[in-house]
Amino acid sequence: MLRTRVITALVLIGLLLPCLFYSSQAAWALLVAGFIGIAAWEWGALLGWKATARIGLGATTALLCAGLSLLVPNAIGAGEVFVPAAPWVLLAYGLSAAFWCLAMPFWLKHKWSLQGVGGVLVGAIVLLPTWIAMVQLRSLGAGALLGIFAVVWMADIAAYFSGKAFGKHKLAPSISPGKTREGAIGACVGVVIYGVAVRQIFSLDFMPWALWIGVLVGVTAISIVGDLYESLLKRKAGIKDSSNILPGHGGVLDRIDSLTSTLPIVALVWLIFTRQ
Repeated sequence: MLRTRVITALVLIGLLLPCLFYSSQAAWALLVAGFIGIAAWEWGALLGWKATARIGLGATTALLCAGLSLLVPNAIGAGEVFVPAAPWVLLAYGLSAAFWCLAMPFWLKHKWSLQGVGGVLVGAIVLLPTWIAMVQLRSLGAGALLGIFAVVWMADIAAYFSGKAFGKHKLAPSISPGKTREGAIGACVGVVIYGVAVRQIFSLDFMPWALWIGVLVGVTAISIVGDLYESLLKRKAGIKDSSNILPGHGGVLDRIDSLTSTLPIVALVWLIFTRQ
């Protein structure tokens, strides 16, 4: 199992890095559209849909993203002229932020299920802003987007090791029994250390220190919420992984659950500060 996980991880890195650093913005937008289409296909499994309906949902999502990247490329950073203040993009990020920050505490508390049209709309709120953010944030540079990915990876790694070493108190035992409060605290500490180092190395002084630390802690908390949310949905659907498309790792949603909650909020914060 470990060997399979390592091989899959190496293959994913081998595919991600060349695409991230060497593809054009337009090509990147289309590649990520396909990626999100696969995630939408997996979302259909969380809704309990059959194979044909799931394929339709995945294809529709991928085509919608691809269509937007071709019709309004400048609004999402896929064109030659970047227009970061497009109202519909801000609306998408705003809906995402409201969902994760305001609605999600109630969802996790009451353990609601995904049903019907509502489940499709929730999927749109989860996946479409993630696609926009993955394209738009790359306009800052491939290294910048990779650095943002690393925030979530650092949170996962720090949470794992601190949880193993110090974990005694369960964070959400009925949703994800393996997660502990000590692991969550370790994730915050790890991300803050990473964020402080990145700020110093790259002279990122576009916001005050106190706010910078607050954003890092907030993003870490939201990344944990994203992870818990997908765990809840899988429990409700009675499945272990969103799919088996990535041997040893499950599905695309299993790999991007924390990114779906963090990337749109990071992009929204960035747009707010760049407009000042």
